[in-house]
Order: sequence, then structure tokens, then C-alpha cells
Amino acid sequence: MLRKLLKKILPSHATINANRYVARFGHWLQHHNLWHLHRRSVAGGVAVGLFAGLIPGSNPVQFSAAALLAIGFRVHLPIAVIVTLYSNPLTILPLYWLAFTIGQWVLQTADGGLPGFAISGDSAGAWLAAAFEWLTTVGKPLLVGIPLLALLLAVIGYAVVRLAWRCHVMYSWRQRAALRQR
Repeated sequence: MLRKLLKKILPSHATINANRYVARFGHWLQHHNLWHLHRRSVAGGVAVGLFAGLIPGSNPVQFSAAALLAIGFRVHLPIAVIVTLYSNPLTILPLYWLAFTIGQWVLQTADGGLPGFAISGDSAGAWLAAAFEWLTTVGKPLLVGIPLLALLLAVIGYAVVRLAWRCHVMYSWRQRAALRQR
């Protein structure tokens, strides 16, 4: 059902190949897995999108990273780019807090949460020094936690899509078998 809907919305493979912007990139964007909706390609696209969505930066950076990873792994490119939208201004703070917590756990630091940010002095130099100190405290766990969380989300996303697709196919088979029995 969702596949049929997506097939109606998304352009065909021939339309994509005929596009003058896509034609510039030649064979890189013409692999069939980049555009066809099947279990492995869509699951891979979701995994790539979940991974690229945690790359620090704005949406164009994440979109570009997702597109390059999708081309490299030959998974569904539009799905990979769209899935990066899960990291947005509403979700980025909880995601980075989770990444920080994972980083603390892996690095085995004793602190239980984010360190406080205290400004000492009224000058801009004192503020910059305090901000730098705070960033160095937060930086190591975050630097370790972001890639680990991205990898964890990618693996979970891949497995969930594969499982959901399998369950949907089995349900459809059973429905068709029941209709044949009538």
C-alpha cells in the first residue's frame, strides 16, 4: 500500500535519467537501487538517512552526506535524504543529550549530566574562556557519542524496516491465500 503510494508520488527511473541535472552525474545516479522501492534499498536508505541526520550542521550538509552515502552504498536516495529530517530544532537537543550520555558511558566518566555553564567575570574574554572550558568538558563525550548514536539508530532503523516489510509481505500472502480459499 505504501509502496504503491510512493510509486505514484516519486518520478520513474526513465524520468530521472532524462533529467539534465542527473545526466551530468552519469552512471553514479543511474544505478537502479537508488530509485527503485524494494526491501533492501529502502531499509538501506532509512539507515543512511538516520546516520546522516546526526551529522552536525544544517540540512544541506545532512542532505549532501545522505546523498553521497546513498550513492556509495547504492540504497534508495530519496528515502535517505528525506529521513535526515528527523533531526530538526525540536529533536536535536534530546538527540545530542542522548549522544552525550552514550559518550559518557563509553568513556566511563563519573558525571551524571551536562556540566553547568558558569560565567566568571563581566568581560568578553572571561565569557569566551568559560565557554571554551565548557565545550572541552562536553566535547569528548559528544564527539564519541554522536557517531555511536548515529550507528545505533542506523542499525535499528535498518532492522525495523526489514522486519516491517517482511511482516507486511507475510500478511499480504496470508490475505491472498485466504481469498483463494473462498
